[in-house]
Amino acid sequence: MAVPSNQLSRTVSYILRHEPWLYELELDEEGWVPIDAMLDALRAKGSLWQTVERADLVRMISQSSKRRHEIIDGRIRALYGHSVAGRMVRTVVIPPERLFHGTSPSAWKWIAVEGLRPMGRQYVHLSFDEVTARQVGKRKSTTPVLLVVRAGEAHEAGIPFWGGNDVVWLAERIPARFLARVA
Repeated sequence: MAVPSNQLSRTVSYILRHEPWLYELELDEEGWVPIDAMLDALRAKGSLWQTVERADLVRMISQSSKRRHEIIDGRIRALYGHSVAGRMVRTVVIPPERLFHGTSPSAWKWIAVEGLRPMGRQYVHLSFDEVTARQVGKRKSTTPVLLVVRAGEAHEAGIPFWGGNDVVWLAERIPARFLARVA
């Protein structure tokens, strides 16, 4: 029996984002590990995982509605969501004029004063569109707060941005003056 793609995705995400050392993996400065090392780590989990192949990882990425991982030149990495020590090296890019962030009403009280901070992650996660931001906010509250981030203005003021994938953008922090509550 093959490992279900969603279970494989969760496990690979956990390994690459949070505790690679538990699987005797070491991320390079850009978050990459060799695919063969990842496969060895997965297979060491036991019988269900013994048959995991490179093609399963490729299929997991291609079938995912959220682009969380990438494979290039025999290596795999998580694109965002890291909580491991040390910052992943990324290239600063110019963001769109507006990005979005979904949060809870109680968090908004702090964000309105302090701005957006990464909390337990390496970066603040921002959404390219309102729909995604609302979905993220609904994970935190049944009545989420939608924020618009004036990303272009923040970038011009010196706030660096990085692209996580087609939907997720990353920043070190966003001061409150660049945020507005939409809903």
